[in-house]
Amino acid sequence: MIVSFHPLFEADKNIICAGRQPNEEDLSAIRGADAVILAQGCYRALYEMARENCPYVFPNYDARFKYPDKINQIKLFRKFKITHPASEIFSDVASFQQQYGETPAKLSFDFPVVFKLDWGGEGETVYLIKSALELGNILQKIAGYETSGQAGFILQEYIPSNRRTLRVVILGRRVISYWRIQENNDGFYANLSKGAIIDSEAQPEQQHKAVALVNDLCQKTGINLAGFDVIFSPANGDPDPMLLEINYFFGRKGLGGSENYYRMLLAEIRNWLARRNLVE
Repeated sequence: MIVSFHPLFEADKNIICAGRQPNEEDLSAIRGADAVILAQGCYRALYEMARENCPYVFPNYDARFKYPDKINQIKLFRKFKITHPASEIFSDVASFQQQYGETPAKLSFDFPVVFKLDWGGEGETVYLIKSALELGNILQKIAGYETSGQAGFILQEYIPSNRRTLRVVILGRRVISYWRIQENNDGFYANLSKGAIIDSEAQPEQQHKAVALVNDLCQKTGINLAGFDVIFSPANGDPDPMLLEINYFFGRKGLGGSENYYRMLLAEIRNWLARRNLVE
């Protein structure tokens, strides 16, 4: 029996768990299932219930919940030796000041540096810091956030990228990659939400290298549903890819829109079940 908690995937038993925590009825259904299909935004409690009580669960979110948010993703990259920009992790402003003092004039990286809050997505909590003055201002802002319980940030080496980043999307065994190219600002943000354009054809050699990097991490972690942001430095003619972050929620414009995304996702779920001899 296949149990689906995904509202668009029809299985032998279909359950909606959105907006609530899983209960005993959900647990009973999971224990009787050969496989469980979860929604992209499932709660941690439901995922852990499924993983502990069913042999097959899609998607594989082990890494998502073991290494949540940006700081833990850096720890994940370090553990599996995945190339990424040099980064320093701070649990709060006090830990930064303990290392650098209250008015740092020099950091481990030269200005500009990238400042990333531990939360947020689509570039909304990522800043390019060009001076010690700008850094002091952002630290004051972050200290205000900490009073409401939001803490943690990353300082990262700034990698000039020629106004582009590569998005690599993993859907089961399907891999899709495309450039996001910013033409309308200083080139730091390459998010589609900030006006970047899509180019799926440019620089296929670099796309191939980025896909290989992502596949390496996916093989090591089991990730089979996520969008990965990859950057290349133009410092030499044949740069290696560097992984910026993993997005378990990602935009679908570069995938042809939501309708096409769901068509591909449902097909990959069926393929995943077929490889386990769970569908005819």
